[in-house]
Amino acid sequence: MENAIYATISRQAGLTKELDIVAQNIANMASTGYKAEGMVFSEHLRALDGQEALSMARGNARKTDFTQGALSQTRGTLDFAIEGLGFFLIQSGEQQLLTRNGAFHADAEGQVVTADGAQLLDNGGAPIALPAGAAQISLGADGVLSADGRQIARVGIYQPTSPENLTRHQGSSFTFSGELEPVEDAQTVQGFLESSNVDPVAQIARMIEVQRAYEMGQGLMEREDERIRDALRTLGQ
Repeated sequence: MENAIYATISRQAGLTKELDIVAQNIANMASTGYKAEGMVFSEHLRALDGQEALSMARGNARKTDFTQGALSQTRGTLDFAIEGLGFFLIQSGEQQLLTRNGAFHADAEGQVVTADGAQLLDNGGAPIALPAGAAQISLGADGVLSADGRQIARVGIYQPTSPENLTRHQGSSFTFSGELEPVEDAQTVQGFLESSNVDPVAQIARMIEVQRAYEMGQGLMEREDERIRDALRTLGQ
């Protein structure tokens, strides 16, 4: 029975991590550009001659669903969305990040920034700034940003060479490793934001499923603990 307890403990640890991920997804159902995550479990099998085989599961990796979320119209001048592949490249302090959250605004210096002050970068990696007094700002499908009919920048749309090179930073933003490549055929849309791709019904159903699985494992360990206690009490008489 020891093997069953070890296997259950490893499974419980993985289920706890998955429950945290599901809770995070549910909490970000309304977060612009958020991408849902899931847990990947791996199985480790020990099979030696003359010994009982032992199989243990481990939740040791997260998988992000990069499916595009629905586009919601806001009519905001600096609300941008991407149709298809790619990410906006933003500068946060000394760090560059990728995001699908296109809710931007102009700061006191006219720079186009995110809600937390990260700068939107153009296709050359430079911060984008709006000219003072510009009356009309427009964004073309090709990413060209214009002020009063004059082109001022082209919004950079990038993607990593592999999705595995992305690591969630916080919320809708990701850090990346390796090189980035521009997405030449990306389509940008002004006055729209990309909604979270979290399926609330599926996530709540998964939360219930994981909770029940955890409770079953907990019940097994409690019964085994009581069995061992009974055996020790019997031996002690």
